[in-house]
Amino acid sequence: MKKSFLIFLFGIVFSLAGFAQQTIVKGSVLDGTTGEPIPDVTITIEETGQTQNTDGKGEFSFTQNVPLGEQVLKVEKVGYVTKRYPIIVNEGQTVDISGMTLDYDQSDKDDLFIISISDDNLNSEDDGLTDNISGLLQASRDVFLNAAAFDFSATFFRPRGLDNANGKVLINGVEMNKQFNGRPQWANWGGLNDVQRNRVFTMGMSPNDYTFGDLAGTNNIIMRASKYRRGGRISYASANRSYTGRVMASYSSGLLEGGWSYSVLGSRRYGEEGFRDGTLYDANSLFVAVEKQLNENHSLNFTGIYAQNRRGRSTAITQEVFELKGREYNPFWGELNGEQRNARMRETNEPILMLNHYWQISDKVRLNNNVAYQFGEIANSRIDNGGTRLVEFNGETAYIGGARNPTPEYYQNLPSFFLQDDNPTAYDYQQAYLAQQAFINDGQLDWYRMYEANAALRADGGNSLYAIQSDVVKDQQLTFNSILDAELTDNIKLNAAVSYRNLKSENFARMEDLLGGTGYLDVDFFAEEDDNSTISDEVAANLAQSDVRNPNRIVTEGDRYKYNYEMHADVISAFAQAQFKYNKVDFYAGLNVSQTTYQRVGLYESGFFRGGGNDGSFGESDKLDFSNYGIKGGFTYKVTGKHLIDVNASYFTKAPSIRNSFGNARQSNAKVIGLESEKIQSVDVSYIFRSPIVKARVTGFYSGFKDGSDIGFYFTEDLAGLGVDTGDAFVQEIMTNIERRHVGVELGIEAQVTPTIKLKGAASIGQFTFQNDPNLYLTSVDFLNRSDIDPQVTFGDGTTQLDGYHVSGGPERAFQIGFEYRDPDFWNVGVTGNFFSNAYLDVSNLARSANFTSDFDGNTFNDYDPDLAKELLKQEQFDDYMLVNIIGGKSWKINDYFVGFFATINNVFDQEYKTGGFEQSRLANFRRVSEDKSRDNGPIFGPRYFFGNGTTYYFNVYVRF
Repeated sequence: MKKSFLIFLFGIVFSLAGFAQQTIVKGSVLDGTTGEPIPDVTITIEETGQTQNTDGKGEFSFTQNVPLGEQVLKVEKVGYVTKRYPIIVNEGQTVDISGMTLDYDQSDKDDLFIISISDDNLNSEDDGLTDNISGLLQASRDVFLNAAAFDFSATFFRPRGLDNANGKVLINGVEMNKQFNGRPQWANWGGLNDVQRNRVFTMGMSPNDYTFGDLAGTNNIIMRASKYRRGGRISYASANRSYTGRVMASYSSGLLEGGWSYSVLGSRRYGEEGFRDGTLYDANSLFVAVEKQLNENHSLNFTGIYAQNRRGRSTAITQEVFELKGREYNPFWGELNGEQRNARMRETNEPILMLNHYWQISDKVRLNNNVAYQFGEIANSRIDNGGTRLVEFNGETAYIGGARNPTPEYYQNLPSFFLQDDNPTAYDYQQAYLAQQAFINDGQLDWYRMYEANAALRADGGNSLYAIQSDVVKDQQLTFNSILDAELTDNIKLNAAVSYRNLKSENFARMEDLLGGTGYLDVDFFAEEDDNSTISDEVAANLAQSDVRNPNRIVTEGDRYKYNYEMHADVISAFAQAQFKYNKVDFYAGLNVSQTTYQRVGLYESGFFRGGGNDGSFGESDKLDFSNYGIKGGFTYKVTGKHLIDVNASYFTKAPSIRNSFGNARQSNAKVIGLESEKIQSVDVSYIFRSPIVKARVTGFYSGFKDGSDIGFYFTEDLAGLGVDTGDAFVQEIMTNIERRHVGVELGIEAQVTPTIKLKGAASIGQFTFQNDPNLYLTSVDFLNRSDIDPQVTFGDGTTQLDGYHVSGGPERAFQIGFEYRDPDFWNVGVTGNFFSNAYLDVSNLARSANFTSDFDGNTFNDYDPDLAKELLKQEQFDDYMLVNIIGGKSWKINDYFVGFFATINNVFDQEYKTGGFEQSRLANFRRVSEDKSRDNGPIFGPRYFFGNGTTYYFNVYVRF
């Protein structure tokens, strides 16, 4: 046994020795101003087209098929002036050209690549409009990724069908993804463009020096004071997308005497509305970084970020509303005292404080220790129209009040509502015409009516009927991590990291504005006992209470009400990775382990969920624990210097997000039934071609997901099995055991046909589908009124028939062709044509369950038609469309100043298109859906769509010094 082991060990040693280098070209690249190493610099041997990128120390090494004799190294990076270095290579020797320098590109022509997408989309994903955008918001030398980030993003295209939760965003090596939903909150560092230029992006699961990574890649934004070149920049931008104006000023000191350096930035973005009506934008951002080099081996950096953002939101609309009001329509605002007021405001105030310690243990070993603290809140406002007053009659307590939904596009305000009958009368047509004209001519929130209603109640001593509430998430998160980077040999590199994150999240509703009233009764008007209730009188008397420990509470502005709970989360993780670089092949392997714990702590005792424990609402829930792991590996085989084969594969598990772990966290401690960690496997294979003229990559990819979970909230009617006229409820729809498959091919190619003209193309063809029938159940406080039904309602076998349906999102197919012209006199222009197809509507899960085929008594409809049902449940595919974009700029040197501008025009030909949407689940059985879709004058509860912007522009002028 011992002899066999020695033979095996010697075999490995001799195999590795076979890769020994004979001829090597290596070196490093430094910033010409600061003297600091520059990572992610592209080094090309011009004769062969061989390319390497510098690592975190700014170093690179060519070890395979190195050409002999006189050669030229091309050294380039976005934001720096490209340089060419001549060298002489002798066989069997090492050429070491450490200390090459790159100077910052003062013309600022590459500012084009930090542009508008960050300003348009950084703060939008939580509207539901951009949940699907991947985190590829950076300039990259990969042609396909540039197209995906800058031209495809307007359609909410998702590279490989992945969304933000499948990518990692780091700042100085500290993860920024939210534990609530797994997504980065881009608003927390929005408006800081000038200090976000130094980024290291790792595609997919390929090796990353900081973390295990995720399928959509890892983006590390380096915000160290010593990494910024000395100088300042002042800019002004004008746009018609999300904001209308932006002013920004920044200055960095460079390295000062005594080892100090600092960088500061301030910006403001503003606008009464963007492309959508009523979308106010009001944002202020501040940044400071201070670094002290303690000695040659130790450096300490402090980074502080404050990015306050307040903006008006918009929503998806039905086809009927679109035809009446157009794609710019937004129902959330109305005029008050001559000004627009949006009821759905989103305000983000979450400062970030970070301390980073950089330790150069030796020439080969570096350790980075970080501590970060983030605090503050995100608040989303809306109208609360459930105001009531408490009355007693014959010893009985009752709540009087409540009002109809004041939203102007509420279905009862639209023409289709009055024409829903098979044979509308003349009166019906008259009412429909009046509704149509009122909606076309106004169609906005009537703030005055709400104030007047409250004033009338106040005069009688009553409470407000209408009010503005905010749903508030107030987080305190502390993060510690240590990142090790060690070169074990010339060929082997080790990366390792350990991390701990602790989150305390307060979640509550806050009274923001009583709209002229003096108080608001904190009870649930819709919680009154119905005719089929089978609960006791004593329990029924408390159902309406948000907190039975403080019954019938009158709240005023600034008070918490409705719901109030804390969420605690702890995540411990460790990561290790080894990278090997040899003559013909580079390969790597990585491992990740983590432990995640969640716990809900109820601060209110809900009338529906009395007591504590997992069935109650007050106090601590049981802890949810998830142990997870991941493995990944891959290699790059260098066929020649121009031809490479790259392969990456991974298998890992992820804990569900906080959002998908508790069925109805606002009211109960109950966890999701059947909750498991998601299992993810992936592989991608790329062929890469690089020559002095042409660069190309074609990649085939596969990703499989199992045991996913998702929770939705909506009002629905006619649920099966609950009895006639008792199937209406506001429900939590909980899906588990979700299985998906993402497969496809992506291509990027560019050709530098002349020194000034570049042609480029990109394409992605994918298919992203469900691969099983997930489990589905509904919960609702309306079910708790009755003891004759299960609190978790299921239909049939408890699944929803999604197998084969497409996962909704942006288009599955995207194609681009374009060109760029860059004049030596520092002006440039580029045009791209972008074609999109195969985008799909998000289907109703409830309508694909047995509820669709079942009557109120639970039996199959006697008139059920399988062929018609198949047609009704067919997933809608959006029309194809094409968008043309133009980008360009110019810069001048005036004494010691550099002045320039750049501009973009998107959707030049004002194409109308849908970027996404969803079926409403209000009607989810065969009879109701069939009836609604067959109406001559259009459905009442048709799908809701997100529409893309028309022609928009972004213009930026700057001065750099």
